[in-house]
Amino acid sequence: MIDAATKKRPGPPLNVRAAVASVATALFLLALKSWAAVATGSVAMLGSLADTALDLVASLVLLLSVRYAAMPPDEDHRFGHGKAESLAALFQVALIAVSAALIAWRATGRLMSGAVTVEAESGIIVSVIAILATFALIAYQKSVIRRTGSVAIAADNLHYQSDLLLNLSVIAALAIDAALGIGWVDPLFGVAIALWLSWGAWRGAARAIDQLMDKEWPDEKRLRFIAVAHRHDELKNLHDLRTRTSGNRDFAQFHVDMPADMTVAQSHGIIHRVEEDLCAHFPEVEVLIHIDPEGHVDEPDNPLVEEDQFRKLEEGD
Repeated sequence: MIDAATKKRPGPPLNVRAAVASVATALFLLALKSWAAVATGSVAMLGSLADTALDLVASLVLLLSVRYAAMPPDEDHRFGHGKAESLAALFQVALIAVSAALIAWRATGRLMSGAVTVEAESGIIVSVIAILATFALIAYQKSVIRRTGSVAIAADNLHYQSDLLLNLSVIAALAIDAALGIGWVDPLFGVAIALWLSWGAWRGAARAIDQLMDKEWPDEKRLRFIAVAHRHDELKNLHDLRTRTSGNRDFAQFHVDMPADMTVAQSHGIIHRVEEDLCAHFPEVEVLIHIDPEGHVDEPDNPLVEEDQFRKLEEGD
């Protein structure tokens, strides 16, 4: 299984190069937008600058956390270090929440003072350059994702796709302010950006907390896993399926009934083949199967729930 996964993914150097490209792009845009925010006085540009600063921090933290999370299990961390990614995500969420609050405060003050945006053309040009640089990074990251299947780079790619919309909103705010002289449009866009950052922080926190709290896989993924297990007729009464995700690794464990008169060696051979099949279809999953003697009296925690789910899958419900 390890050999197959290694052949599928060329290795971490390509992922590291993609992360370095992300950091370099964020540094370039941070310098560019810092000048534009000072030159224009635009709250929308300030919001975009704050988002870029967070991008830089997120890229650095992500790089460190992914490298740590990828470390193999050791004596003190037998299940690996995958939850380091969730802890890093919560740190990023805290930064985003503070940034959103500051942008909203600045935008509210701008609305009350009636200050105007200057040199809107400079802000528009900077935003266009930011869009081009972000688009180039997204294209490169997608090529890396196709070759490595990296979950971390895929998440970073999705974030930068949302940055394209953010830069477009800055252009719209500056263009409307410059063309129509509507001074309240720019701070209004600043408030909108603050709300957008807050929503992103909420979603990021929810995902990180789900991993830290060992939330079950989505039903669709659980059903696919059960369907593969049910292809083996030797397994009876699959129950007590428990799943969780930690970083880029998944964990699944369940109970099955085996004939009480079957030898340990025979049971081991069957379970070994089942594990190989499951790992072939779910290469990032660590599987643990517990054998119960057929006819055992212990009641499962959630009796036959997986059987019921699979029956619904077969019936097309």
